[in-house]
Amino acid sequence: MSTKTASVALDGQHMRFEGRTGSGHAVVLDGSEGDSGARPVELLPLALAGCTAMDVISILRKKRQEVTRYEVRTSGTQRDEAPFVFTRIDVVHDVVGPDLDVEAVRRAIELSATRYCAVGSTLATGVTEIHHSYVVTDPDGGRRSGEVVVLGPGGEVRTIDPVEVG
Repeated sequence: MSTKTASVALDGQHMRFEGRTGSGHAVVLDGSEGDSGARPVELLPLALAGCTAMDVISILRKKRQEVTRYEVRTSGTQRDEAPFVFTRIDVVHDVVGPDLDVEAVRRAIELSATRYCAVGSTLATGVTEIHHSYVVTDPDGGRRSGEVVVLGPGGEVRTIDPVEVG
């Protein structure tokens, strides 16, 4: 198993955060008030588009399909009440090239969706557990930490009894 990491740090007074991936790349996140970066929820359909696009172009190149332009567009529908989860995400692959084999394109998309795209599989299966915990550091350097809640799989919520460590 491999572990992927990411972090966000508050960058100013409002809702602006600088995100950093484990591979060292940065992205700005913001709310509608500051509007200086992407909304966090917008990154889910973007991650899905990027994941499947990388799979599909790789497969098409292995099949020696000449692609001159390729774009993946996603459109997600969210619930109207909190937590505003996505109930559907449509993914459209727009592929341009001379003499493209439509069956090769179709098969590449199918393989990405059913076998290779970790983002799509994670969103579609609902098997991920999300553990929320905290670390509070006082100005004098004292630290307290604890686990708060575990979400998933399949929408299950387990609240953790408040027990602090440290």
